[in-house]
Amino acid sequence: MADTLDPIETDPVKRAQVHSAPQLPKRFYKEATMAERDGAYHLLLDGRSARTPGKNPLAVKNEAFANGLAKDWNAQKDSINPATMPFTRLANSAIDGVAIALDPVAEEVSNFAKTDLLFYRAGQPEELVALQSQHWDPLLDHFKTRHQARFLLAEGIMYVEQPEDSVARISELISAYKKDPLCLAGLQVMTSIAGSVLIALAVAKNVLSVDAAWQAAHVDEDWNVSQWGSDEEAQARRMYRRNEFDVAHMAAAALSDE
Repeated sequence: MADTLDPIETDPVKRAQVHSAPQLPKRFYKEATMAERDGAYHLLLDGRSARTPGKNPLAVKNEAFANGLAKDWNAQKDSINPATMPFTRLANSAIDGVAIALDPVAEEVSNFAKTDLLFYRAGQPEELVALQSQHWDPLLDHFKTRHQARFLLAEGIMYVEQPEDSVARISELISAYKKDPLCLAGLQVMTSIAGSVLIALAVAKNVLSVDAAWQAAHVDEDWNVSQWGSDEEAQARRMYRRNEFDVAHMAAAALSDE
């Protein structure tokens, strides 16, 4: 009987995928721990300080987030896979990138206040219109009454210019996050995933729970799923985004002043 052929060797697509896949570095340490010094929590690998890709100390001020870093590294098996290390990815981004670009990043996040998800409403069907109002109107009311930021709504995707003073007020709120690059990085990630800086600020300041914020950010997507269903690939992408959102919330919520 002939030996069974390896499908990877007989399928040119699979063979190309395997050979083009990046080689992951091998795990070279036994244990990841945290050590507090100089006002921050430093990741240690077998007692030695870990560094970011930019050669900066891998250290954060948020103790809970620091524990997440250690969990990332302890969960690795034979190889180190950055795709399975959400705390580490966000910390690296904050330390190597956001820390040296605080103003541009804050401006990028603030610009969402000009085209926020919450401003653009469906005209139909009635069920979707009602769901958007249920999840989004209380948030707009909060920013109007608590922060004197009033925004205009539009039906469909036609751009509507927002009041300058309201956009400026949101920018002021975001400026506080420049105190800690990790907090600003977390707010940036939540804003990007949600498509809404108002949702990101609300959950960061404990106005919304993480679950409620996630629902508010996915009203349209959830309604479409209820009508047409979903598939495993879409569900996997959503689970990945939710994990990223939760980790980003842990970073941004450290500056909560509500």
